[in-house]
Amino acid sequence: MPAPAPAQRPRIVIVGCGFGGLETARALRHAPVDITLVDRTNHHLFQPLLYQVATAGLSAPAIAAPVRHLFRKQANVTTLLAEVVGIDAAARRVTLDDGSALPYDHLVVAAGATHSYFGRDDWAPFAPGLKTLEDAFGIRRRILVAFEAAEKEADAARRDDWLTFVVIGGGPTGVEMAGTMAEIARQTLPGEFRRIDPASARVLLLEGSPRVLQAMPPALSERACEQLARLGVEVRTGARVTAIDADGLQVQPAEGEPYRIGSRCIVWAAGVAASPLGRAVAQATGAALDRAGRVQVEPDLAVPGHPAISVIGDLAAARSHVPGREPEPVPGVSPAAKQMGRTAAANILRRIAGEPTRAFRYRDYGNLATIGRNAAVVDLTTPFGRLQFSGYPAWLFWLFAHIYFLIGFRNRLVVLIDWAWAYWSRDRHARVVAEVDPSSAPAARAPH
Repeated sequence: MPAPAPAQRPRIVIVGCGFGGLETARALRHAPVDITLVDRTNHHLFQPLLYQVATAGLSAPAIAAPVRHLFRKQANVTTLLAEVVGIDAAARRVTLDDGSALPYDHLVVAAGATHSYFGRDDWAPFAPGLKTLEDAFGIRRRILVAFEAAEKEADAARRDDWLTFVVIGGGPTGVEMAGTMAEIARQTLPGEFRRIDPASARVLLLEGSPRVLQAMPPALSERACEQLARLGVEVRTGARVTAIDADGLQVQPAEGEPYRIGSRCIVWAAGVAASPLGRAVAQATGAALDRAGRVQVEPDLAVPGHPAISVIGDLAAARSHVPGREPEPVPGVSPAAKQMGRTAAANILRRIAGEPTRAFRYRDYGNLATIGRNAAVVDLTTPFGRLQFSGYPAWLFWLFAHIYFLIGFRNRLVVLIDWAWAYWSRDRHARVVAEVDPSSAPAARAPH
């Protein structure tokens, strides 16, 4: 009598290898399941340090790791370089960009987020955002080419436009970008140009709300502004951008008349929208989306009416469920995505075992942001209450926290060496532009 065929192991498809997708796959490393991890890039990106690539402080391999290398020892993971373009919830399969279909028993969608220009996508060519390595390379090119163009420019007004750098958005990314751009102008580049003084460059940080770093207490927001001012950054709160073009932008202040800022290098750090894959989930399942395009999920992170599909990370409009409290919105930060990944993995195993799932509970460990050399702000949640500090101790804490959470020993070592060298030499070794994009560097007038 022939032996019975072995039972098929549960098939789990994870879309996206950001913090949430990576954590989901890792949490299932000992489970008797077959995982297919699909991502349109071949690397996991440590996004909190992406601005360092954009500002020439770190090279791309220092904050990115090949997905295949990360899972080379996890035998139950197969990785695919592809993009998911459709979901068939009834047939339990996803469609890839090459037209092939991938069946699943459980689906975890962790496709992340993209830029939001609040309905003004025509601003994108003039004010790029920062989400991918390609974005970082483009912004780095714009910053470095702006100084080069100013060196060639004979007209004083045009030169001032090249040397005016504007960051829109006062969240952690905007604050970190503005502070680092000021450091480049005042500490890295002086002495390297003959016709311009890089230290004379203006760096403006525009925030539409009354203060920067809204997620932090007001006292730390104020400390951040003070540290930015010491670096030479002009912080303007209550400043709403109403127009952007190739030559600058229009600003409407909270009080007074609108004004224009001439700038040839603008960085967008103001808005975030969910990945377009959220719409595919909604179309396939009937799930509701919030204003940012995020999928509204059940307490256990599953899509309503479709327990086989979980949505996590920046794509999920999730709430934290703590006994005895009202559910609270979960912030779009990497610790939340990692925690969602672990919860989604645990709930998948509970479903396989026929057990009830558990609601997601977010543990807030606090917020931190660096402003520049020896300058940062930290707001921590401890068992004894909130701990808030700034300045040099906060900068050290931020530095070692980011090194600790980097993926891989090599990346930790490389970043630590690069930062130590930059600290003592004030140099930025990654100031290399492979090619100059004509759209980012219109021809300047040659000096007479």
